[in-house]
Amino acid sequence: MPALTDAGTLARLAYQGLVNLGIDAAKVLQRSGLKPEQLYKPNLRTQFSAQPRFWQAAADLSNDPCIGLHVGEKMPVYKGQIIEYLFFSSTSFGDGLRRNINYQRLVSDALHGQLVEQSEPYLTGYFSDQQYVTSHLIEALSIGIIKCFQAVTDGAFKPEKIMFTHTPNTDIAEYQRIFECEVEFEAKEFRIYFPKEMLNYRSLNAVPELLDLHLKVADEHIARLRQQDFIGEVRNLIAALLESGEASLESVAENLKLSPRQLRHQLKTAGTSFQQILNRHRHSLARRLLSRTDEAISEIVYLTGFSEPSTFYRAFKRWEDSTPIEYRQRHRS
Repeated sequence: MPALTDAGTLARLAYQGLVNLGIDAAKVLQRSGLKPEQLYKPNLRTQFSAQPRFWQAAADLSNDPCIGLHVGEKMPVYKGQIIEYLFFSSTSFGDGLRRNINYQRLVSDALHGQLVEQSEPYLTGYFSDQQYVTSHLIEALSIGIIKCFQAVTDGAFKPEKIMFTHTPNTDIAEYQRIFECEVEFEAKEFRIYFPKEMLNYRSLNAVPELLDLHLKVADEHIARLRQQDFIGEVRNLIAALLESGEASLESVAENLKLSPRQLRHQLKTAGTSFQQILNRHRHSLARRLLSRTDEAISEIVYLTGFSEPSTFYRAFKRWEDSTPIEYRQRHRS
């Protein structure tokens, strides 16, 4: 299964929240495996597995036990994204919320939100992989969601009650100050309650005639993510088959229950090719083995799936403009 990712917008918002708190946001990013300049990358997706490292670094550098709560408070509003456009092209807040739940993967692969409509409606949700979920993430995300809802309802959205599954990181009064409603902890599931009439709220800024256009853009983004899933699946199969020497287009296609022609076509549609994915994986694996292990070059030739050392040497020279030995010496020093 491909690695779970988050929209780059989440990293950008948290980064800005850290900056507004006067914390070294660049250092926090670096400790979680990102560089500040990557935040400018179009269609950026970050690894969900990096969430614990990000929040641990933020807590360490700020010495704040409730850093998620305070980053959320200082984050700008989630604006100018497809999620916001879908709200403003819907006839009501409830209509926009239902529609956005169908496209929540645009925010995160790991997040699964659900609207429960009853006398007291609430939004609930869970994450696919709990090992990477922290209370700081949940608190910051909760504030981000509420700020987004307030922005698309002209400030009318007000939560009535919030339920967290974790224990509080600070005095409950601090949570009540920020959320301005009742806050409960150690609940069975996460919930944000809000007034039922909010579902029928119509924004003065709504432009329903743009709905079809925004749905088309949203569908295109989802299709792009599915293509990335497929590329990730191919990459994982290459990694699994490489050591046995069976990482060929035919063997990968067979594992995917596709014909080689179908596999070639799907990769072309996704903007890549089997050979490009194979070469990128070999390049990455070779660099990692040379810089982080003491494996003999002859063994690395085998592990990267090359039949002859001379072929490996030529490929590595093309990738790095240096020999494997020079690369290892440079990175070891």
